[in-house]
Amino acid sequence: MYKKTVLAYGDSLTWGYHPEHGRRHPFDDLWPTVLGDGLGQQARMIGAGLSGRTTAFDDHTAPADRNGARILPTLLGSHDPLDLVIIMLGTNDLKSFICGDVRGAVAGMARLVDIVRSYPYKAGPAPEVMVMAPPHLCKTERAGGTLPTAHSIAESQKFAAAYQVLAREKNCHFFDAATVATASSVDGVHLDAANTRAIGAALVPLVDGILRGGPQD
Repeated sequence: MYKKTVLAYGDSLTWGYHPEHGRRHPFDDLWPTVLGDGLGQQARMIGAGLSGRTTAFDDHTAPADRNGARILPTLLGSHDPLDLVIIMLGTNDLKSFICGDVRGAVAGMARLVDIVRSYPYKAGPAPEVMVMAPPHLCKTERAGGTLPTAHSIAESQKFAAAYQVLAREKNCHFFDAATVATASSVDGVHLDAANTRAIGAALVPLVDGILRGGPQD
């Protein structure tokens, strides 16, 4: 019987977008699945990734609502009670027609943390929150995409420092996915199977400690 519930909220890096063909990685390779396997019966993982999702900005070019701040309350209510919400977003904020810089992503991430904290839960208390900085964008020879650009690559390298400051201000947990995962040079954005699995494996001891009531990072 599962004792805890963890929501992984993210974009294509959580959904599992394959950089070579754009289809989805097998579920066993997704970082939320790997994290859940590592936690065993201690926790039930809920993966909620959507390609193109932003922290809190609209993308009117998309067929689905990609505004993370607008969708998050529905998921919090759907999966209540929750013990931990892990948020890895911000990469799509770097698109020039969305926001374009890390400062905007930090503001959006702050809004997401506030939503998690203030939602009127019915089945339990507000969950813990982990802010996770995404892997850096990298150069690629593939042409035609909105990411990466020289500017967005440079901005992506600022995520860890900026999100860590935010996590401290908001009294959240923090993890930098760029310490264990690198984007594929095939498209400069997405992760191969080994790198998405690496995020899940690295999170196991951190999340285990959080669920057992350990100190903030």
